[in-house]
Amino acid sequence: MPEPPIPAPRPMPVDKEQWLSELHLSNFHNAYYEYRDTRRCIGQAGRILVVGPGQGLGVLVLRSRGYVVTTYDLDADMKPDHLGSVHDMSDFADRAFDLVIASHVLEHMSFALLDSALRELARVARHALVYLPFAGRHIDMALVRRQSAVEHHLRVNIPPFWRRPSQTEARFAGGQHFWEIGVRGITTRTVSRAMSRYFDVLECYQNPHWLVSMNFVLRSHSH
Repeated sequence: MPEPPIPAPRPMPVDKEQWLSELHLSNFHNAYYEYRDTRRCIGQAGRILVVGPGQGLGVLVLRSRGYVVTTYDLDADMKPDHLGSVHDMSDFADRAFDLVIASHVLEHMSFALLDSALRELARVARHALVYLPFAGRHIDMALVRRQSAVEHHLRVNIPPFWRRPSQTEARFAGGQHFWEIGVRGITTRTVSRAMSRYFDVLECYQNPHWLVSMNFVLRSHSH
């Protein structure tokens, strides 16, 4: 029997009105690291494409700091500047942006579409921030020196390597995610290798204040 076709990307199956009205502490942590990594990549000015703007906090922060931000989403309810999917961004010319941000976006489509999405991200921008969910249990012990803002962390991650992703069915996060780092066959190394086809991986780190996020800072091979 032939395998079912890979499903096309689709809007998240959530109550969008309620979801858009919510802001959690994790939103602020994520927005801070987006801003920090943006400055490291392109300095204090530039053109940014945000794929999947979500509740909009990160976009608001970047615009408030003077960046020229364009939003992109396949769901018209999110009111993006441009409508479409990350695995086909033909609306945009090569190197149209200095930076593209895809924060907790790529897991909403089949892992089979990851390569085409990464290729498009590398094509439209010189740098990219790709943040992905890190499945499992995470234990963190921190020693913090308040006066110097120095933190030392001892961290243990227990990923659910026994859980199998499906190419055709979203099995994680209440039917929203097709895959996450840490499930069977998908590790940080697996994803880094996929990214290395199109990018130099400048940094890969686990968000110390939101442990379920694995953050990749990337530079396009043809920057």
